[in-house]
Amino acid sequence: MIKIKPLITNLAISLGVGIASALITKNSMELYENINKPALSPPSVTFPIVWTILFILMGISSYLVYISKSTDKKDALKIYAFQLFANFVWPILFFNNQLYLFSFIWLIVLLLLVLTMIIAFFKISKPAGLLQVPYILWITFASYLNIMVYILNR
Repeated sequence: MIKIKPLITNLAISLGVGIASALITKNSMELYENINKPALSPPSVTFPIVWTILFILMGISSYLVYISKSTDKKDALKIYAFQLFANFVWPILFFNNQLYLFSFIWLIVLLLLVLTMIIAFFKISKPAGLLQVPYILWITFASYLNIMVYILNR
C-alpha cells in the first residue's frame, strides 16, 4: 500500500533540491550556450527534462527506503542527503562560478556518493537501488561533459 504523505514528502525534497539549484543557476545558463562544448553534448533543452526525471526517481527511491522496516534505512538516507547536497552545489560551481576543473572533481565525489547510496539502497530495497541506476549513468555522462568543457575552454 502506498503511503501518500511520505511519498509526496520524498518527492518534494528531491524535486525541491533540483528547483532550488535551477533557480540559483538560471542566470548562468546563457554561459553554457556560449562555451565550447564536446561533440556529444546534448541540446540544452535535454537537461531540465532529464534532471526532472532523475529527481522523481530519487524521490521514489528514497520513499521506498524510508517506508522499509530496515534498521539500515537511517544511514542510507543520510548518504542520500549528502549526495543531494553535493548535487545541489555542483551546478553552482560549474555554471555560476565557472570552476570547471573543481566542479569536475566535485562531480567525481558526487559519483562516489551516488554509488555508495545505490549500494546502501539496494541492500534495503532492490527497486530503490535500481531506480538510481539512470542517475549514476547520467552523472557519469555529466563527468565526461564537465571535463571536456574544462579542456575545451582553458
